[in-house]
Amino acid sequence: MESTRQAKISRLLQKELSEIFRQQTAKTRGIIVSVSTVRVSPDLSIARIYLSVFPSDKGQEMIDNINASQKSVRYELASKVRFQLRKVPELHFYLDDSLDYIANIDSLLEK
Repeated sequence: MESTRQAKISRLLQKELSEIFRQQTAKTRGIIVSVSTVRVSPDLSIARIYLSVFPSDKGQEMIDNINASQKSVRYELASKVRFQLRKVPELHFYLDDSLDYIANIDSLLEK
């Protein structure tokens, strides 16, 4: 069960990371990265961030690029939330493929 503090930090991180990825993907034409879910560990030291990428065929490539530049993303996030959080959690990025799963179910139901 997620505590109130975890929920507040999750929402804060989701909002700020969404803005960071919106600014970064404005430079790459045709690829949209959105933050679908953020889950923070009970001790607030690790944040698991689930990203949704459009088009979905470039998803794993984008996740690999983001994981490679994880330190710069964490630094940029820390500069944005420096007055709300004392320590920024360690960031782990994962691909959220729930939209692909929904599209697959829809196509199977249409058949």
